[in-house]
Amino acid sequence: MASVLLSFIPPFVSLFALLYLFSDNSFVPPTTLVFDSEYDYIIVGAGSAGSVLANRLSEDPSVRVLLLEAGGTPKLKSELPILAAQLQMTRNDWRYYTVPQKRSCFGLVGRKMPWPRGKVLGGSSVLNYMLYIRGNKRDYDKWARNGAPGWSWKEVFPYFLKSEDNRDPDIALNGYHATGGYLTISRAPFTTALGYAFEKAALYMGYTNNDLNGIQQTGAAIPQGTIRRGSRCSTAKAFLSSAGNRPNLDIVINAFVTKILIDVKRRARGVLFDRLGKSFKVIARREVIVSAGTINSAQLLMLSGIGPKKHLRKFGIPAIADLPVGENLQDHVGSAGIHFEMEAPVSLLPNRILSPQNFINFIARGKGPLSILGGCEGLAFVKTPFANASDDWPDIEIHFISSSPSSDEGRSIRKVMGLTDRAFETVYVPYIGKDSYTMYPVLLRPKSRGKILLQSSNPYVKPIIDPRYFSSAKDMKVLVEGMKISLKMGLQLPFLKMGARLFTTKFPGCEPYPIYSDLYLECVARTYTITIYHPVGTCKMGNPWDPTTVVDPHLRVKGIKGLRVVDASIMPTIVSGNTNAPVIMIAEKASDLIKLSQLRYGKR
Repeated sequence: MASVLLSFIPPFVSLFALLYLFSDNSFVPPTTLVFDSEYDYIIVGAGSAGSVLANRLSEDPSVRVLLLEAGGTPKLKSELPILAAQLQMTRNDWRYYTVPQKRSCFGLVGRKMPWPRGKVLGGSSVLNYMLYIRGNKRDYDKWARNGAPGWSWKEVFPYFLKSEDNRDPDIALNGYHATGGYLTISRAPFTTALGYAFEKAALYMGYTNNDLNGIQQTGAAIPQGTIRRGSRCSTAKAFLSSAGNRPNLDIVINAFVTKILIDVKRRARGVLFDRLGKSFKVIARREVIVSAGTINSAQLLMLSGIGPKKHLRKFGIPAIADLPVGENLQDHVGSAGIHFEMEAPVSLLPNRILSPQNFINFIARGKGPLSILGGCEGLAFVKTPFANASDDWPDIEIHFISSSPSSDEGRSIRKVMGLTDRAFETVYVPYIGKDSYTMYPVLLRPKSRGKILLQSSNPYVKPIIDPRYFSSAKDMKVLVEGMKISLKMGLQLPFLKMGARLFTTKFPGCEPYPIYSDLYLECVARTYTITIYHPVGTCKMGNPWDPTTVVDPHLRVKGIKGLRVVDASIMPTIVSGNTNAPVIMIAEKASDLIKLSQLRYGKR
């Protein structure tokens, strides 16, 4: 996805820092430099799942919880929703890349896709575009049918509500939402004329404007996001700022976990971690909970002897549990090549929104264009001819962005999305300084599967990431249909009234095809391939007897006692929507599963 990226933050926003650091909206939870040698629970990773777990488990004052985070505190600019993409490639990001792709990413440097992942308190909820989407109820019913009882829509819905504090009255009171939870959710307090045009364009095409987390998913809307008073509401802000001062919760940053300690009885006993040049060992009296994310959880399990036996043998790692860790990798892949220029001066150009007045408005009131969710002002869930026309299970999600990669003159977007100089200069330089907008269609349920592999037994060497985009031929067919819907939506009357027209520059390598023909669209998808940062599935949940699963429906690692995985990696199949809200739900449900197991089997 793209966003309007501002090259600097004016010095006077030091006032902004003071406002947030010393308010109940603080984005920097309390941490400790001192920790004990034993805890009841050790949680690895303070991201979207780990932050929730730390809060919920420490509600019981009789237990002691240690939360370990490899990164540090969020950067100040993370508070400004419009600057979402500027958090990538910073100290808050692991800065991962995929391996060169065979069927995609032709217009990206080295054919590698950047895969930003949060290395910070709050994890990827600090880097993401804050979009609050739960997915489709059929996703969860499918999980339950295929070996994960307890995870049907009816059973997970209460856990979405548990964390939710919805601030938009028209949505909060419609029967599908809740108020009073830790996680603040609302629409951005500012919408451009383009955002409203998007909603109208959807109506012209026969779609409804509806609550995308309500009774029906198919439709379009100006989206809700995880924001509070106009600023980002990460899970660190939502769950850790409120729980961080509990005497039974220790939060340790810059703590890089290198191994899970597993004894001869195949029980997880603790972890080893490095911090500031020193190594430490901490024991877990009850459980070790790995919430390091789809990439890092898989890597840590394999480094600890849990993974495919043949693969571990290559690195001299004894296999304690021969499980398909790292397999089943899925991601919402799409294309970023559907752009429109326009005459109306209403898009998110930096010289338009970067002004003292806008910063002051944001600081003082939490309003204005700086509060827009990474530049995303619309979402549409649509069905291609490959979807069941009579069922509410759309197969494409369109992200509407009130800008394009030309909007920031190539300062940031081309870098964080990995565009080659040739692609940027050919397609986007002619539109620098012009108003533009973008439709980003992505596959909701791709059939392609990739994997995470170790590259070394050294935990500091990044793992191999291969999503194998478009390895299933059907994925490309569905995406091209989604691109065609995006083209049609972007040229509806509300946009035409603004003088809208398609970009006419062609992507390098796609010149032989008639522009916007099916063959051209396929070429664009393979050239300017995008991720919307939703990797899942590498520690698959399901029936313990299923050889493709890593954890059971209670998220316990098969064959190992006292060890669970709680994050996006446990998803058997990717949900039909953005993944942050589902990960928070997974952690809410896991917290209850953990508490229940202690009641059943005793405190030890």
